[in-house]
Amino acid sequence: MPLLHRLCPPALLTGLILLGCRGGSSDSPAVADNACATGAQAAVQTCLTDYSAAASACLASDGALCASGSAGPDAALEALATSVGGACGEAGLFGLSTDATVARLQAACASEADSLAWRSFGGPQAAVWADAPEDRACMTAVHEASVAEVADHLEVLADCAEGCADLSDRRATRTAAAAAEITAACGDTADLIAVGPQGLAERAALQADCLAAAVMEDAGSLDLACGPDFAAFDAPRGDWTRVPVDPDTWGAICGDGSDYSFWIRPAPEGAPLDRVFIGLQGGGVCIFESDCMAKLDSAPGLFTAEDDAPVALGLVSDDPAVSVFADWTQVYLPYCNQDVFAGGGAVEQLGDLSLPRAGAVNLRSALRMTRDFLWREVDAEGGDGFRPDQVVAAFGGWSAGAYGTLYNYHWVLDDLQWPRTLAFPDAGLGLDNGEAVGVKALGAVKIPLWGTLPNLPPYCFDGDCAVGPILLEALSPRLQTVPEQQVLVLSNQRDEIQRQDAYFSEEVNFINTMRADYCRTKELPGVHWYLTSVSAESVHVVSIRDELWQGTVDGVAMNDWFRSAIEAPETLSSHAEEADFVADIPGVEAFPCGVAP
Repeated sequence: MPLLHRLCPPALLTGLILLGCRGGSSDSPAVADNACATGAQAAVQTCLTDYSAAASACLASDGALCASGSAGPDAALEALATSVGGACGEAGLFGLSTDATVARLQAACASEADSLAWRSFGGPQAAVWADAPEDRACMTAVHEASVAEVADHLEVLADCAEGCADLSDRRATRTAAAAAEITAACGDTADLIAVGPQGLAERAALQADCLAAAVMEDAGSLDLACGPDFAAFDAPRGDWTRVPVDPDTWGAICGDGSDYSFWIRPAPEGAPLDRVFIGLQGGGVCIFESDCMAKLDSAPGLFTAEDDAPVALGLVSDDPAVSVFADWTQVYLPYCNQDVFAGGGAVEQLGDLSLPRAGAVNLRSALRMTRDFLWREVDAEGGDGFRPDQVVAAFGGWSAGAYGTLYNYHWVLDDLQWPRTLAFPDAGLGLDNGEAVGVKALGAVKIPLWGTLPNLPPYCFDGDCAVGPILLEALSPRLQTVPEQQVLVLSNQRDEIQRQDAYFSEEVNFINTMRADYCRTKELPGVHWYLTSVSAESVHVVSIRDELWQGTVDGVAMNDWFRSAIEAPETLSSHAEEADFVADIPGVEAFPCGVAP
C-alpha cells in the first residue's frame, strides 16, 4: 500500500496531500508541524513510482530508457516540486529553504529511480534490454519488484519513525519477499545482469535507506545504512586522517586478515568539501599459490593497510599551482588483497594459503563512508546542503589501482550516484596478451573465485570484461550523460611492470598491443588517452612523476590536460607520439592510426 494511502484515507487525499494526515484536523498543531515532512515523504514515494513507470514506458515505446528532459520523468519531478512546495511553505526540511529541499528531493528521486532502472535493464544505455529481447519480461519483473520494494521499505520506515520493536524483522521480510518475487519471475538473474535475486533485493533496501535519509529529518532511530546519521568518523579540514573500517559493519578485510582502513583529507577551509579526489594505491597482483606465497613472505606490507600513507607528487600535489586537485577533499584507498580492487569478499584457497579477496568491498565501503561524512558536513555548513549529483569527483589509481578504477567506475556513477565523476586509470590498462595465461583467461577463472561477478557492470561481466579496452568499449555508451563522465587512460608506452602484471611474455607484443588498443578506442565517446614517450627505459606510473606531469605529449602538458578535463571537459582529446620506439625497440610497429611524430 502506498505511503500516502497508509497515512490518509483515500477519500480524503484531495486537498489533504499537502497538509499531512497523521490524525487530527487540518487546524491541529501536530498536523501543521508534520505537514512538510509528511508531504515530502509522500511526494518522494509517488515520484519514485511515477518516474520508474515512465522509464518502463520509454523502453516499451522507444526501446531505450527516457532521454533527459522526457515528459514522463519531468512530470514526476514537477509533481514532487508542487507537492513539497505546497506542504512546506517558506521553510523546508533540514534547515534548508523550500527550493533547496525540492532540489534535493528531486535529485534523490531521479537518482534512485535511475539506479534501479539501470541495474534492471543494463545501464543507462539499457544494453541488456537491447541484446536479450527474450529476457525482457524478466527484466521488467526485476524492475517492478525493486521499485515496489523500495516503496514498501519507505512505508515501513515512515510507520516506525517514532519507534517500533519489529522494524528490522519487517524490513527483512520485505527484502526476502522481493528476492522471492524476482526468483519466481526469472530464476537466477546473475547470468543476465550480474546480480542475483538476493543481491538485487539487498541493494534496493539500501536505496530505500538513502531515500529515507534524504527526506526524514528525525531518522536517527531507524538505523539507516546511509546518510548523515550513519557517518562513522570525524576528520579536521586540511589534514590527513586515517579512518578504520569496521569489519562487522562492512565486511572489509585485508589479505592477511587485518582490518582495512583508508585516509581522508577534507578540503581546507574556504574550499568546497564536495570536490573529491579519490586515489587507489597500486601494488601488483598475485594469482597462484606460488606468487602469492612469495609476495606474502617477501613483502607482507602488500597484504595490510596498516603501513600505507598518501603521497603528494604530480597529480596529487598539495600545491594548487601544480595540481587542480590540490584543494579538493582527498581520499586515499590502500590496496591489500592482491585482487586489483575486484574481490567481492570471497576467501580464495591457494594450497595452504587462505587469501581474502575483498578489494571491491573495501573500496566501496570506504567511499560510502566518505559519502555519509560529506553529507553530514556539507549539510552542517548550511546553504543548499549535500546533493550527490552536485559532487564533482576524480576517481582513479595507479598500477593495480588502475585496474580497480576500470572495474569500479560504473559503481561510482550508478550506485554511489556521483554522476559528475571522471576516471583515470594510470599504468594498469588490463591489456590482453592473446596467450593462454593472460588478463582475459584469468578473468574467466577469477571472477567467480573472487566473488567479483555482482560487482561488475550489468552489461559487461564475463571473462572478456576483465580486459581494459573491452570494458572501455562497454562503458563508453553509458558515459557523458554529463560532460564530466570520461575515462582518462594513462601510461608510458614502455612499462615492464605493467607488461609482467598482464602476463605478456614479450615487450614488443605489449607495446604493439597498447598502440593498437589506443587507435581502436581513442575516439569512443568519453574515452581519452595520454601516452608518454619515454623509450630509453621502462617507466611505470606516469601521473605522479613530476617530470612527466609537467612534461608534454603532442604539445600538451599532462597537468593542463587534467585541468581541461575539469574545467572544459568537452575540449578533451587523446594524445600520443611515435617518438623513438620503433628505432629503439626492434619489432615495435608504428601506430596503426595517425599520431604526432
